[in-house]
Amino acid sequence: MSVTATPLDRRPGATAAVRAIAPRRRRRAGLVPTVVLLLGAAYCLLPVAWVLVASTKSSRELFSTFTFLPGTGLADNLSALSAYRDGVYWRWMLNSLFYAGFGALLSTAVSAISGYALAKYRFRGREAIFNVLLTGVLMPPVILAIPQYLLMAKAGLADSYLSVLLPSVLAPYGIYLARIYAAAAVPDEVVEAARVDGAREWRIFRTIALPVMLPGLVTVFLFQFVAIWNNFLLPFIMLGDDEKFPVTLGLFTLLQQGASAPALYTLVITGAMLAIMPLIALFLVIQRFWSLDLLSGAVKS
Repeated sequence: MSVTATPLDRRPGATAAVRAIAPRRRRRAGLVPTVVLLLGAAYCLLPVAWVLVASTKSSRELFSTFTFLPGTGLADNLSALSAYRDGVYWRWMLNSLFYAGFGALLSTAVSAISGYALAKYRFRGREAIFNVLLTGVLMPPVILAIPQYLLMAKAGLADSYLSVLLPSVLAPYGIYLARIYAAAAVPDEVVEAARVDGAREWRIFRTIALPVMLPGLVTVFLFQFVAIWNNFLLPFIMLGDDEKFPVTLGLFTLLQQGASAPALYTLVITGAMLAIMPLIALFLVIQRFWSLDLLSGAVKS
């Protein structure tokens, strides 16, 4: 026979002192994860705060004032960054938006179709394909960079937009997430009922599975967008023309030139500040979508 332990403050003979001590112990125990989370948030957000503050400083203020003291050179920094090489920075930003936006859309579409097929169809080799995908999730991207470059060079696509875009379309982690979400969110009974009613497979996927999978696909899109936006190694290997650089690689070239021209450091910092703005905006928009989706799901239920 099992005996369930009763907290001291809930036992019949508990004194008032015991009842007063127990809640304090629970509050102290709850402080530990809160402190850990605050330390983690500070570790992640302090560099962002430094970039935001440093982007407001002029070259003189950057090396002579307190680290987190705002400066007076933000407008000048923005003007200098826009004027640098006839606005090449904004070309880099547009390139990054193209690589990350279009690449994430294509990757999400491929992940949705592949994940749904792996979750809802029974065919020979399905588990073997899924195991290969899991191996791809564990594979560091640096291992694949050189083989991808050799393939693109053989196809005559090196130093082109496609050389950066195509390798990002197939995302093993996105397919894995889509398969898990499709298996959990799309009922087999509804799919079978649609087949009995004569619906074709593409219509079942488009009208039944896709709307249900949409919250998971939004997550896949976010992960892919951030991964492609922050990608440095693949463009560094694939591209030679700086007109096709994404913003990460463009800022790297500016930083290298800053060793001989320290005035460019302010441009690098200001460019880094502007480069994180699309990611913040995207996260806020998608977070609102998640909230609306959860709310609509609660209303429907």
